[in-house]
Amino acid sequence: MNAHRLLLVLSLPVSLAIVASRGSHAAEPAPEPPAPAVIDAAGFPSLQEAFDALPPSGGLVKLPPGDFHLAAPLVLTRGNTRVVGAGAATRLINGNQEGQPALIVRPPDLDANPRARLWRVQLADFRIQGDPDAIDAKTTQPKSGDGLLAQNVNEIYIHGMSVDHNGGHGIHLVNCYEDPRIADSILTYNTGAGLNIVGGHDIVVSANHFEENQDALRAIDSFNLCMTGNNLDDHLGNGVVIENTYGSVLSGNMIEECQGTAVILDRDCYGITISANVVAHNLGGGVDLRDAWGCAVSANTFTINGSFGAAVRPGAGRITLTGNNFSDSFIGENTRRLGRANFATGIVLEGTSDVVISGNLFSGLDAHAVQADADCRRILLSANVVTAVHQAAETEMPPIDLGGAQDSLLEANLFTPRQPEPTRE
Repeated sequence: MNAHRLLLVLSLPVSLAIVASRGSHAAEPAPEPPAPAVIDAAGFPSLQEAFDALPPSGGLVKLPPGDFHLAAPLVLTRGNTRVVGAGAATRLINGNQEGQPALIVRPPDLDANPRARLWRVQLADFRIQGDPDAIDAKTTQPKSGDGLLAQNVNEIYIHGMSVDHNGGHGIHLVNCYEDPRIADSILTYNTGAGLNIVGGHDIVVSANHFEENQDALRAIDSFNLCMTGNNLDDHLGNGVVIENTYGSVLSGNMIEECQGTAVILDRDCYGITISANVVAHNLGGGVDLRDAWGCAVSANTFTINGSFGAAVRPGAGRITLTGNNFSDSFIGENTRRLGRANFATGIVLEGTSDVVISGNLFSGLDAHAVQADADCRRILLSANVVTAVHQAAETEMPPIDLGGAQDSLLEANLFTPRQPEPTRE
């Protein structure tokens, strides 16, 4: 046996002894973290204690039916958690009189670490309500704050909730950046917005009912809002307010009887489509593009809106408005619905540029179908049908007034003379 082989053979036992020695002193494996838990809140003295019983890995909290009066916010700090109640029979009543929320969802270390995040929190099937006995005598508004305040929660899912009569926003999402979803809930009579979103991304708001909040929905400093199939009715302020947001779609919504404006796009919005909505009887106007670029407004029904059906302001441009219907309450046979004032209006252009208006129908208006001013540029207005406009005017007026807009084209539109005033049903 040569010297090299002898050395290798002799060294093997020594090497194995070293490995064995090291292995005998290895650290014990770390214990497994607690598994997610199922918490029946009925077995705890308070809901807060039930929430605090969740392990860091989260779990399921079952809320029993009953009224739960809250003097201070209920706080949830666990991710991967679902909180589910017994429908409207589970009622969180916010009796706080210092403007605090009823329910707060946030990371436990958020104050020390502003970048902390929770993931995957689900809230379903219970009611959050302001206390009807804690009302400010001067304002007649609840003294409580938001119904739900969620901060830095990714993939939050809110489903089947009733949120009403709160002194702040109904649902307030702050920096819930990744994929918030709000569906099949009813948000009513809140002093602020029904749903206020600040700093969200890839947002889904679907099949909810909003009624008599200040505004229905506000999406601020956000991206990719998909708002579909919602019913918005009787708001004291505006319907939908979107600011500094891009790549979004509003489709298939009913937006009716807002005291303010149905839809507002402002503060650097771009790449947004507003399509296939019914925008009806809003006193402040229909769709107001205040600071919006590269947006499409198509296939909407604008019925008896006040100040304007759609408006494009000096801070907006590169807009298409096509395939929309602007109309009053006419129902055929020279008849209009009884008791419905004829507030119908068309499109207003103020100092904007690069706007296409085509394939729309304007009928039964008390104003111009389209009215622009001399500060507008490059307006293409073609292939529209205009009938029965300026119905309340004492003298014949032009159906369309481009107001001296430069580099503009008006062609191939169909006009009919002003019709006799319809009777009322």
